Amino acid sequence: MIQKLLLACTVCMLLIQPMKAQDDDETIFLLTSPNQRFAVNILLGKDIRMVIERQNETLGFLRVGMDGLEGPFNGKKMKEVRSEGMDDLRPAVPHKRNHIQSAYNQQRFSFPKQKMHLTVRMYDDGLAYRFEAERKGAWMIKKEQMDLKFPKNTRTFFPKEDTLTSHFERYYVDEETAKIPAGDFCSLPVLFQSPRGTSMLLTEADLYDYPGLFLQKGNDGDFHSKFPHVVDEVIPLPEYPDRSQIITKTAPFIAQTTGTRTFPWRIMALAERDHDLLNNTLVHQLSRPLAIEDPSWIRPGRVAWDWWNANNIYGVDFESGINNQTYQYYIDFAAEYGLEYIILDEGWSKSTTDLLRCKKDIDVAALVKYGEEKGVGIILWCLWNPLNQDMDRILDQFVRWGVKGIKVDFMQRADQEIVNFYEKAARKAAEHQLLVDFHGAYKPSGLRRAYPNVLSYEGVNGLEQCKWSDKLTATHNVTLPFTRMVAGPMDYTPGAMDNAQPDNYAIRFERPMSLGTRCHQMAMYVVYESPLQMLADNPSQYRREKECTEYIAQIPSVWDETLPLGGKVGQYVVIARRKGDRWYLAAMNNEEARTVELNLSFLPEEIQELDIMQDGPNAARVAVDYLHQQVSIPENQMIKIQLAPGGGWVAVGKP
Repeated sequence: MIQKLLLACTVCMLLIQPMKAQDDDETIFLLTSPNQRFAVNILLGKDIRMVIERQNETLGFLRVGMDGLEGPFNGKKMKEVRSEGMDDLRPAVPHKRNHIQSAYNQQRFSFPKQKMHLTVRMYDDGLAYRFEAERKGAWMIKKEQMDLKFPKNTRTFFPKEDTLTSHFERYYVDEETAKIPAGDFCSLPVLFQSPRGTSMLLTEADLYDYPGLFLQKGNDGDFHSKFPHVVDEVIPLPEYPDRSQIITKTAPFIAQTTGTRTFPWRIMALAERDHDLLNNTLVHQLSRPLAIEDPSWIRPGRVAWDWWNANNIYGVDFESGINNQTYQYYIDFAAEYGLEYIILDEGWSKSTTDLLRCKKDIDVAALVKYGEEKGVGIILWCLWNPLNQDMDRILDQFVRWGVKGIKVDFMQRADQEIVNFYEKAARKAAEHQLLVDFHGAYKPSGLRRAYPNVLSYEGVNGLEQCKWSDKLTATHNVTLPFTRMVAGPMDYTPGAMDNAQPDNYAIRFERPMSLGTRCHQMAMYVVYESPLQMLADNPSQYRREKECTEYIAQIPSVWDETLPLGGKVGQYVVIARRKGDRWYLAAMNNEEARTVELNLSFLPEEIQELDIMQDGPNAARVAVDYLHQQVSIPENQMIKIQLAPGGGWVAVGKP
């Protein structure tokens, strides 16, 4: 109790600048995390404000509000209920761990006059709040307020957007918050770090029938919520009329809705050490429960992918391309290495807008039958808009052919209409027992808890960038686990077998390579989370590099347990994951060579040695260089790993 009073007094002093008490009716409510390491002070007066604290450190200031919720909010005009709770979940598809347990403390404020509620939760690893409204009939929402202010010298990793029409594939601007220009805005998740190194990652969960949240730097130096408005009119983009649109008219509101409802959770994931972010599951915890009666048919797995490598297979007696012979070759490869799926990306259908018929040289039903004989399923690519126009008939056809899933592409928006499309596609696909991989997509926002057939999302600057850019750096790759991946699975599509350091890198659209070492790419299969994990290079390359391919093919795509071992955003990451009785360890590095010491005491006694892939002695010059070794675990259980510039390291431990 004394600790709470001291914390409250400290906060009151800190509120003098920049948030001083507004009037005598202002009331402060203190809500702490179960472990007492984080706290939020909720101030109700003329408006609703929050101050986020870590012991003696002020992390940030929030001012929140919503259409229809006007103050003042003093004690006479609201009701407050305190409670405790426990999230105890077993995800249908466990991308991080198979059992999630997490306690929270909660305060719920009811404002009878406005018929609205505010719920605030504190977990050991984050703050979350959401609004609820009691209404009858149809109503419009013009705005939702979130104002964020940070102390001086706060740092951000800012995924800057140029427009609200976006693929959400961003690089992260590493800068002090004060130096982000006024007017610049970003999509989520966005990471902030206090001067003392506490991480605060803003994202959202339970996003349904409502636009996605963006964050914009204001002229006042603070950050403010920004939302796409309801879209009234679009026209096709002349260069790409089948997939891209120009918004020509919007409504003067961000959402139209009906009756009583909840709104998305606003999450600030909190971590005292960078690598603690790697185990955060708040997006899953704070989203609505399973909506599929029996999810046992959902089968995560690994996928042989055609588009990145442009079907450039070789050493065969036929001309490769978008034809049945090429995809039979992919199926043979997948069967040989135990991969569960192949994808037929763009080009398989009669046209990109006609998804009911195959092009001349493709017979999907025949490929499905060929795959079934070898235990390999087929996933089909499609554009979102043609799918949306005739969804039931198209999915019925896919089921008749026998395909296992869809890769839906080019949504490029996050307004209410598109958010509703995601839910519709997930629900309809589940009714047809089809998996879903969203590309051209915003970040995961909780949909996959209700519909676990949604296995992965793009919304990430991934390996495809190497086909036209030299910006997909090792620094970017070791920023992603602490930023985009905290929101949920990401379809980065790793697996390049042609690797180069920056001095030897070349941009090649048809035969792309990757920046960083071979082991940097291999480590992604443990570090990067995606229950539908791609092998992006072509089967001929993988067969030529059989040792590496066999190693990758043993790595699962879902996990029973995740144990972050170390890391700093933009510098390096080290992680261990368990599936069954096997442990998989991996490290990735930025452009600076590094030695990392690991304590292996977490491994069970039955694991006596590690099967290791590591950067070779010449990997700093020749990025494809690697060493494959069997290493006994020393008695002191400490090992050192050497990471080349842009390097990587992977280990598998078996009983």
